[in-house]
Amino acid sequence: MPRTSTVESPGCPPLRALTTDSLGLIKVVEVRGKGGGTPQVVETWGPPDASRSVLATSYADRKKDPVLAVARKNGLIEFLNPLKGDVLTTIKASESGSTDQSSSANDLLVGLHFFTSKQEDSSSKLGTLLTCTEKGKVCVRSVGRSDAPSDQSIDSPNEWSVTNGGQVLCSSLDPSENYALFGGKHVELNLWDLNTSKKIWAAKPPRPNNLGISIPTWFTASTFLCKDDHRKIVAGTNQHQVRLYDITSQRRAVISIDFRESPIKAVREDTDGHTVYVGTAIGDLASFDMRTGKMVGCYKGKCCGSIRSIAKHPDLPLIASCGLDSYLRIWDTNKRQLLSAVFLKQHLTSVVIDSHFTAQELEGTKPEGPTSQSEVRDQSDQGGNYDEERSHKTKKKRKDVAGKKEKKMKMHDEEQISGIEDPAEKDWIDELPISKRKKHSKKRGEKQLD
Repeated sequence: MPRTSTVESPGCPPLRALTTDSLGLIKVVEVRGKGGGTPQVVETWGPPDASRSVLATSYADRKKDPVLAVARKNGLIEFLNPLKGDVLTTIKASESGSTDQSSSANDLLVGLHFFTSKQEDSSSKLGTLLTCTEKGKVCVRSVGRSDAPSDQSIDSPNEWSVTNGGQVLCSSLDPSENYALFGGKHVELNLWDLNTSKKIWAAKPPRPNNLGISIPTWFTASTFLCKDDHRKIVAGTNQHQVRLYDITSQRRAVISIDFRESPIKAVREDTDGHTVYVGTAIGDLASFDMRTGKMVGCYKGKCCGSIRSIAKHPDLPLIASCGLDSYLRIWDTNKRQLLSAVFLKQHLTSVVIDSHFTAQELEGTKPEGPTSQSEVRDQSDQGGNYDEERSHKTKKKRKDVAGKKEKKMKMHDEEQISGIEDPAEKDWIDELPISKRKKHSKKRGEKQLD
């Protein structure tokens, strides 16, 4: 079990994140408070269906015409508008030139990337897409719009295979979108030039230990370390190792770090060019400085399930993580502290962050109810004042009723005493309490009747 600790969540800055899960739902989580806000699910797209489970996602984070690509288990790839949730177009994952439909149905997608920089100028084309399957079949093709004329021509797909055997489990593209990286079970890391569709580098396994035992090849996550340099690669393995490769230096790993005792499931680079964030199969989350090969520190908070995806905000010092414990968590990268967490019910498969989201966009579309901790606090204060005022009115009303009752009883006693002629007896009766005065008046009335 992972180490857990209870910490206070101070809230997080304005943020918009999109998550996908095992039932095919896409949930939009937003933090709308200008101060310390609380994440809330504002929209849910799609019907719950296990056959539509999301296998891979890609987000073209553009200020103009952003696109969210989602690969599903039923073999379809959907392209959505991440701002409204409208489906722009839908294609089949096996729509490439392959003719063997039975084999393509069993060959699930593990890699999906919608190109951000290669935005098509034509009104009939949505953009360029790269896909990779478990068997190593890579395809780069243009995606047409659903409302495009039928006579518009689409470029033929470019296909190749990155392995002759094994199972591809991870793939990634460098920020310039010119190089692609693939790896997996019994598949060594190999780097491809997308312009020429040729392999330019392949890794070598580590040397056997002093007993002659070799570590089996099993890569589970990979990423490029630097934004402007595709030559440095960071990968996570099933043997709980984080490795750094430099393709200009050697084919074996330059740095290898052992982290806990569970497989690495997610690796994400930072914008500083030397820090990576690593998530494991038992919920451990930590950051590493790959210049020295040392761990910067673990993140404080309660994670109970496998971390499957990590997203880094390009401008703010925070990351988002999600996994099989159904929680989306927002972390502060400076203090390594949990800012906030929201329960999303299903097993989560991926998370992406909208870097162009700002709180000013929602001034005219503010939802009903409290959207931040400050508003919740204000409403609770108002509710407390209302309850206090209501209690004060109730007490005043009861006091008035008691006063009227006492006045009525006093008037009744005065009527009973009015028939007494002896002044000394009147004074003696006035000094009695109200309850005894009424009893004395009753006895005197009975004597008068006798």
